[in-house]
Amino acid sequence: MSERKTFWRSIGVVLSGAAVGQLIPILGSLMLARLFAPAAFGTFASWLGIVTILSVVVTGRFEVMLAIAPDGTPRRAALAATLATLLLGAGLAEVLLLAVLAGELLPDQAWLAVGVPVVAAAAVLAAGQTFQAFVAAEGNYRQLNILRVVQAIGITGAQIGAGLVAPTADGMALAYFIGCTASLVLALIFSHRLLVEHFPRRRDLVDFWSRYRRFPALSLPADTLNAAAAQLPVILVSLKFGADVAGYLALSFRTLGAPISLLANAVLDVFKRRAAAAWRERGDCRHEYVDTFRILGVGAVLFVVVVGVGSEWLFVTAFGERWRSAGTIAAWLLPLFGLRFVASPLSYVLYIANKQHVDLVWQTGLLAMVIGSFALFDDYEMALRTYGVGYALFYVVYLWISYRASSGGKTG
Repeated sequence: MSERKTFWRSIGVVLSGAAVGQLIPILGSLMLARLFAPAAFGTFASWLGIVTILSVVVTGRFEVMLAIAPDGTPRRAALAATLATLLLGAGLAEVLLLAVLAGELLPDQAWLAVGVPVVAAAAVLAAGQTFQAFVAAEGNYRQLNILRVVQAIGITGAQIGAGLVAPTADGMALAYFIGCTASLVLALIFSHRLLVEHFPRRRDLVDFWSRYRRFPALSLPADTLNAAAAQLPVILVSLKFGADVAGYLALSFRTLGAPISLLANAVLDVFKRRAAAAWRERGDCRHEYVDTFRILGVGAVLFVVVVGVGSEWLFVTAFGERWRSAGTIAAWLLPLFGLRFVASPLSYVLYIANKQHVDLVWQTGLLAMVIGSFALFDDYEMALRTYGVGYALFYVVYLWISYRASSGGKTG
């Protein structure tokens, strides 16, 4: 089978699992939107934003190098070392959070009142993502699909159950934790033997940290900024405009942004393995970059056209009249969603090319734009429109940077 046919077949396998994995929460949202009020959605989304940011921090971003590590023992040892780093990071994060709370340095915000501890949830989420990165790097896309579908079923099923019993932000958070834990347990069942065989000694762990120090030094700050830029809008909207508006924004992200991100990640799971292999062989991955760009570009155009025709009608029909504002917000953010679908997977080239410092500069500017969008305007429509357009423009710059990096410094 030719390289291109293999690429398309791998894309198909991962996309099929991603489609099933995302179809479950989308269908679940049809019921959840009728069980939970917008304010509950907003509070849960604020909690999830903190969890997501912490999940990036606790791994040191070592999981992103799993596709770069050589096949076999080196990658398995890297997985064990990454998980050990995660445990240490989560412990440190818990100590720091308790110190901050004890010192009353944080205001009494809604996300702090949610019953599920944010550090525990972040650790479970990060561990699950690390296992998924490992099986993707191994090319085991069917196992990757199983993990994602189990997680989707677990989260959605538990949230529907919570909505029937206790339709609160606490219920949604606990359900999310249960779903992530189910997927993690399955991943441990798949991989427990290799973890036992390769569990790192202290010297091994220090050597691992030293060898891949660019990831916590450069990728961690950049990806933390990226996670903050992605999660802060809901948090800032909740603080400035109220939990109801945050709920509308959260449902927009859940319904449109989440599928876009998941499908893009499915392409990334195949692209990063293919691009990393090409880089090791030729010193560039321009051909693989262009191929993937074409696939993503077609998908982005189709998505924007379909949703742009009638996003309000789609949201009212699917979720009910009280969610019309979520459809309006979704229309405002279409440029962001479309370009995110294209730019996010291709940005992995910056890791392969050791351009993390460039990524850090870009992420710093992006976060400043996000904060400025919500700080400058007292009207949430202007704030969200500015945020959407600004984010889209930053993605255009990101595509240009990653395209240049894909050449490996070669001309032509």
